[in-house]
Amino acid sequence: MRSRLAQAIDWHRPLMLFSVAMVGVAALSLVGVIVDDRMIVGAPNWLKSFKFAVSFIAYSVTWAWLMSLHPRRPRWLHNTGTLLVVAGTIEMVAITGQAFRGRRSHFNAETPFDATLWVVMGVTVAIIWTATLVVSVSVARNVTLPRPLRLAVVIGMATSLAGMLIGPLMSQRDTGVKEIAGMHSIGVVDGGPHMPITGWNLVGGDLRVGHFIGIHALQVLPLVAIVLAALVTRYAILAHEEVRTRLVWTASGVYIGLFGLVTWQAFRGQALVEPDAVTLLAFAGIVAAGAAGVAWAKAAARTLVSA
Repeated sequence: MRSRLAQAIDWHRPLMLFSVAMVGVAALSLVGVIVDDRMIVGAPNWLKSFKFAVSFIAYSVTWAWLMSLHPRRPRWLHNTGTLLVVAGTIEMVAITGQAFRGRRSHFNAETPFDATLWVVMGVTVAIIWTATLVVSVSVARNVTLPRPLRLAVVIGMATSLAGMLIGPLMSQRDTGVKEIAGMHSIGVVDGGPHMPITGWNLVGGDLRVGHFIGIHALQVLPLVAIVLAALVTRYAILAHEEVRTRLVWTASGVYIGLFGLVTWQAFRGQALVEPDAVTLLAFAGIVAAGAAGVAWAKAAARTLVSA
């Protein structure tokens, strides 16, 4: 067990140590949610730092693993991973520091200090996105994986980058209030009725839904490919790589469809839990496409068996 942990740490030591630090931040934030009764824009004061810490854990571990698969592991790639850690650390210091102060971290221009922090956070986000793009291109070009997993990783990286771009869209939205430099809700103001934990708006559109789903494609889609490979011994149909590849294509199409759907739904000012007939029809189309994709995968199995 210890040797496996040591091997994981060696994937990319700065990224993995950052993920360990984020476990501590998540634990601290969770305690804060429980014992600190302060509220920020209708949500527990420490909830944002908790959510960002958990997200950074998934992000840093995933990228440490992917970088470890690079056949040459060039120095510049390692340094880019370290740059991600530096930018992520600055981001989390700002978010956690604002939680200590009982101030909102995002879209906050109420004082010169708050506005400066918000600008710094914007710079770190730009660095993280650019560095992620560079690393994604290198991984896509150089890492050798089984075809289904490689496909899942490549599509997951592209979708994650698209999901990250929703963040800047939030900061560009005009709130009509000089001290608030952006918002995530559409059709209503931030801070209204919302879901527990996620904080997603219950009465209006919320760009954070698509932001979340898009970003975490890089964890979900490779996990689909890994699970399919693990089920090979149980289901003979999955022994064929072509079948698993088609299922990954199908899962990716469904996932991207859902990402697009919830983002479109938010831009229409519609809450995730209050879909109209058009949204439900689009969702039905995604489900139908997924069923067709599964049938397509089964057809490949029949062809391979009869060949």
